[in-house]
Amino acid sequence: MTTTADYSVKIPNNVDLHEDRRLQRALESWQPNFLSWWESMGPTLPTEDVYLRTAVNVGREGWAHFGHVPMKDYRWGIFLAERDRERQIGFGQHQGEPAWQKVPGEYRAELQRLIVVQGDTEPASVEQQRNLGATAPSLYDLRNLFQVNVEEGRHLWAMVYLLHAYFGREGREEAEELLHRNSGSQDSPRILGAFNEETPDWLSFFMFTYFTDRDGKYQLGTLKESAFDPLSRTCEFMLKEEAHHMMVGTTGIDRVVERTAQVMTEHDTDDVTAHGAIPLPVIQKYLNFHYSVSLDLFGSETSTNVANYFTAGLKGRWMEGRRKDDHRLTDDAILVDALDDGQIAQTEVAALVGLNTDLRREYIADCQSGVTRWNRILDGAGMPQRLYLPHVAFNRQVGAFAGIETSPTGEQLSAEEWQRRKGDWLPTEVDKTYVRSLMRPVHERGKIAAWIAPPRQGINGQPFDFDYVHLA
Repeated sequence: MTTTADYSVKIPNNVDLHEDRRLQRALESWQPNFLSWWESMGPTLPTEDVYLRTAVNVGREGWAHFGHVPMKDYRWGIFLAERDRERQIGFGQHQGEPAWQKVPGEYRAELQRLIVVQGDTEPASVEQQRNLGATAPSLYDLRNLFQVNVEEGRHLWAMVYLLHAYFGREGREEAEELLHRNSGSQDSPRILGAFNEETPDWLSFFMFTYFTDRDGKYQLGTLKESAFDPLSRTCEFMLKEEAHHMMVGTTGIDRVVERTAQVMTEHDTDDVTAHGAIPLPVIQKYLNFHYSVSLDLFGSETSTNVANYFTAGLKGRWMEGRRKDDHRLTDDAILVDALDDGQIAQTEVAALVGLNTDLRREYIADCQSGVTRWNRILDGAGMPQRLYLPHVAFNRQVGAFAGIETSPTGEQLSAEEWQRRKGDWLPTEVDKTYVRSLMRPVHERGKIAAWIAPPRQGINGQPFDFDYVHLA
């Protein structure tokens, strides 16, 4: 395997695709379908070119090349992290054995399903975000949106490569289906609920890239541990790109909070709507929604499927190598969230069955770091208000708390009281309409919309007023 990407071929790759003519032809026949999907479901704003980074190699010496590229000519491709020929399986019943280079027959269906579900999320977010370019608050933000979009497209390629290369006819059929499902479609929606939600404005986009892409980070992190080495290496490289997506969300919310605090100070008021900023209570409502929807992506608190994935070596834990246990968990236990006689409680279960809870808790701790960061901005501005993560039971549709309603502080509510008060905690139509009213495009170099502060630094050492995007 090479580590440098070969750009002299129709499908850029570092997997020596030219050595497998049959696979190469199959992927080249899928490529026009992908490009057709991109034209019909990708970004709607016409552009001449965009200042994008493109993978040129996956080694430690650097892997990204920046330049102005027409979006339709972006070189989507297949890139796996370097292979460690000494790599051993790090957990489960096959712990200590050499990592698999081929799919074991007994795990074929499970591995294929894991890859399909991961693959389905990648084009879904492009579809959710396709209209956002028309209301970008600056060319810097527009460029970041398009970078996220092309990388989600490349992540789709990464999963499709695995399906084509290792799963035969069924894999090829699943690769086609990844382009046939569409976010929010009544007839063929995306597999996971959060990827059928709309992303109608930039506050939603920043929340999505902070909370939902962060879920993606943790899911990729578990698959990076997989005994199936090509999947592990694929996810390891995808995580490099995923970091940018989360940066967009983290700093985007930074800048919204910063601008709101500025307006509150300038006008000595909490009600910033008259001055074109987003009120802190509305930011909190958007946070509540995206956080709770993203918690559902981790599934139920207990799962025998995930226990079986772990034992088989298909999917590990976050940072498996840093764990101080036996990596088999056959005798370990964990406390998981539960309802006890209708009340929020915890119960002890086998650690293997509670792996979804283990991963969700890693995610929650990570999410809290962003909230701490945003509160630091408020504190620095002399504001007493604080943002917060709502209770884990708030607005849940999956798992132990799907059947109850709670306030963001965890107070259990009747269905009637929830209906009466949910507009205090989740975005209302009035909130959404107001936020959308602010979404007026600013496509002039060096200028930015009034509801968001400029970034502290540009991309790749460029200034904020760099010509990041040339519009058509």
